[in-house]
Formats: sequence, C-alpha cells, structure tokens
Amino acid sequence: MERRYLGIYLNDQLAAGLLWRETARRAQRSNDGSDLGAALARVAAAIAEDVETFEAIMRRLGVRRNPVKTALALAAERMGRLKLNGRLTSYSPLSRFVELDLLTYGIQGKKVLWQNLRDCARLGERLPDVDFDALIARAQAQLDEIEPFRLSAGAAALGDAATADGDLRRSSGGLRARLLGERTSH
Repeated sequence: MERRYLGIYLNDQLAAGLLWRETARRAQRSNDGSDLGAALARVAAAIAEDVETFEAIMRRLGVRRNPVKTALALAAERMGRLKLNGRLTSYSPLSRFVELDLLTYGIQGKKVLWQNLRDCARLGERLPDVDFDALIARAQAQLDEIEPFRLSAGAAALGDAATADGDLRRSSGGLRARLLGERTSH
C-alpha cells in the first residue's frame, strides 16, 4: 500500500516540478537581458537539475513516470500563458509578478517535498547518497535569488510603479533591504 501511495505522490510532484521548470524558463525569456532575466536563468537551470534529480530518485525506487500527469502539467503551463494580465498582446507588470509569485510557491513546495521524502518517506535512510539537506538548501537559495525581484514586481504591479521600475534595475541585495525597510551600508 505504501509503495502505491508513494508512486502517486512522486508523480504528482514530478508534474508540479515540470510546471515550475517551464514557468521559470518562460519568465526568463520574457525578462531576457535584465538582472531579473539573469537571475531567472540561474533559477530555471537549478529547477531543471532538481527535476533530473527527482526523476533519478523515481527510477531508483522503481516508480514509473505517469505520462498523463506530466502531459497535463505541461499543458497547464501553456494554458497559463493565456491568463488576463491587463494587456491584450504583451507582457505586463502583472505578468512578471504572477510568474514570480508562482515560482515562489513552487520552490517553497519543493523545499517541503525534499523534507517529506527525507523524513516521511524515510528516503534519507533508504537513499543515503542523496543529500536531501543540500537539496533543501538549494531550494532556499533559489528563493533568495528571486525574492527581491518578486517584491519589486509586486510593487510595480500592485503599488507604486515608478519606484518599483527603478528598483528592478538596482542590485537585488539593496533592493530587498529597501523594500523591507532595512538599513544598508551603501
């Protein structure tokens, strides 16, 4: 019984991982040539590596990939491109914010996934060569990479656009401090 549920869970999580990977790639293409685009390129590459790691874990456990779930996840990402964003034919500040928000949800969920596999499924014991702590730390690094841009994009979409547009061009460390009202030494 446990193995069946684990297989269902892993396939659901793989589908979600593919969704986040494609969302990160799309967001990177939409922001190419900017600091945000460079950050998203790094995050998209890391998410792709995480998906490969996850698929390797599934293979080692003998869990077959569910092609229907993965196809539905990829179709959902493509359908997400059709969402209303306040502009008929172009990328908008709301598009940027929603994509970054979705990526944040996905990466936070991935942190929980690695914890669940390590602790609840006891894969930390069954697969001792998989460094779940490093995977959790890598997910946190991905969150840290995009969070300043997410906050700025949220301000641009939902708040003071003039201030937020300038913030997007600034360094991410100082940006985070400014948005959170912290003092910086600059």
